[in-house]
Amino acid sequence: MDDTAAGDPRTPQPVLSVQNVSYWYGDKRALDDVSFDVYPGRVTALLGPNGAGKTTLFSLITRLFDAPSGRIEIDGRAASDWGFKVLGPLGVVFQQPTLDLDLSVRQNLRYFAALRGLARRDADERMEKALTSLDMQERIGEKVRALNGGHRRRVEIARALLHSPKLLLLDEPTIGLDDPTREAIVRHIHDLAVADNIGVLWATHLFDEVESKDALVVIDKGRVVARGDVAGIEKETGSDSLAEAFRRLTGDRVEEVAA
Repeated sequence: MDDTAAGDPRTPQPVLSVQNVSYWYGDKRALDDVSFDVYPGRVTALLGPNGAGKTTLFSLITRLFDAPSGRIEIDGRAASDWGFKVLGPLGVVFQQPTLDLDLSVRQNLRYFAALRGLARRDADERMEKALTSLDMQERIGEKVRALNGGHRRRVEIARALLHSPKLLLLDEPTIGLDDPTREAIVRHIHDLAVADNIGVLWATHLFDEVESKDALVVIDKGRVVARGDVAGIEKETGSDSLAEAFRRLTGDRVEEVAA
């Protein structure tokens, strides 16, 4: 099921298109013919249990390694045609933290901005805007080591936004955070997608991070088992909730996925 109208001239072009992508680790198939699109101005939730293939898919999108089959396009360009230039419109927050703990927030962000070719004044203006939107501006001079997990995550999100990406990838970005911090980050990302017209792909196994207005892709054992909107998937599976729909689609016990 898909809630986008193919060929409709009113429908914007996807900022990410994953087409028939498969991947193997030796003899084990990690992804099996995965296809879906991510559109600007909206969060697409990639919902699946641990081990479903979400992180493998993110590794392929970010070109940590290449997909042996299928095609991945970012803003209409494929890596097979454009090489690493295709990653220009992309911002990423990986599941594992990647900040330098011994540098300050400012130094971490300036280093990334320099890698992106941003001039110092422009970078500083962008830093201030991104950190202010995340209630982190006053901590710009602090070393990352002194920040708690939630504040470090906000710095990583700010870093991913510095170059004004068209596509933002978030791989389980709230793992290990308390509920108020999780809720604040979820709300901020949803607001940001609309305000800045960014396409967001949010990988998660937590149902409460998926909002009713989100596009939804459910993945299990490397296969897409449903895609569309929340209400449509609930109806299609005869379920009263997303948790129930997920259980019927994957066979996972809800308490294990929602923990």
